[in-house]
Amino acid sequence: MFVANPPNFGQAFDLSSLGKPAPSSPNIAVGKVVTKENLASDFVELSMTKPVVLLCWSTRAPHSLDTLAILDKLNKEDGDTWELGSIDVDAAPEVASALQARTVPYAVALVGGQPIPLFEEAMTESDIKSVISKLLTIAAEQGIGEVPEEKLEPEESEALAALEAGDLVKAEDAYKRFLTRMPANPYAKLGLAHTQLQLRILNSDPSQTIAAANSAPLNIENALAAADMEVATGSVEPAFIRLLALIKATSGDEKARVKDRLLELFSLVDPADPRVIKARAELANALF
Repeated sequence: MFVANPPNFGQAFDLSSLGKPAPSSPNIAVGKVVTKENLASDFVELSMTKPVVLLCWSTRAPHSLDTLAILDKLNKEDGDTWELGSIDVDAAPEVASALQARTVPYAVALVGGQPIPLFEEAMTESDIKSVISKLLTIAAEQGIGEVPEEKLEPEESEALAALEAGDLVKAEDAYKRFLTRMPANPYAKLGLAHTQLQLRILNSDPSQTIAAANSAPLNIENALAAADMEVATGSVEPAFIRLLALIKATSGDEKARVKDRLLELFSLVDPADPRVIKARAELANALF
């Protein structure tokens, strides 16, 4: 289930000393300590009946300790409806490697024995609370734990109501305000990206939009419009191929613009989707 240390391990925060003797760290009594000996027996097994959240942290990154404290607080507020596991990456580098941690703080959930990446940056308490709420909902849908009481942020409620009423402009405005107040919230980011995609393809004819791009593959406006339409209609791979080809054929600001749109479209698809993984690798090759 877990794989070996990824090539970019330690990219965001320098964890290169994991292979060296770990510095002495204080006894931080938050969550249950995860080790290579108890990862499977105490946490993977428990995740069959109760959601588990594991956090990788280091005393070399104080903000990761802040995240650990927030998770501990939320865990207690939730009445231990989910288990919190604490991983000191300096003391247990092999566990961090097994979880594919690239940075600290790095949070990953276990539901039904399967890992679900949660976040890999410091987040506010409100943002983390929102992530945990969504996690508990996902787990409950799989028969693990209970469905939490739905608590939407006010801007999110406003955006969803606007979407239901067909008012994309109002929904976009609500999501922008949501993202301004909670810039790290993944649901604010996803909601805004999805709404803006719907606005861009509004009143466009799918066949005409794609035909126009096919007839002039180096026309940036046509290509962007076609890629939007393809993703919106489920033709993800053709959209990625179209924009990757354009990235290779352009430079400067034009190249940056196409790259930014491609990254935005990536965010609308499951990151574990093989088509996204393949396209991300091709993008890296095209850029570097």
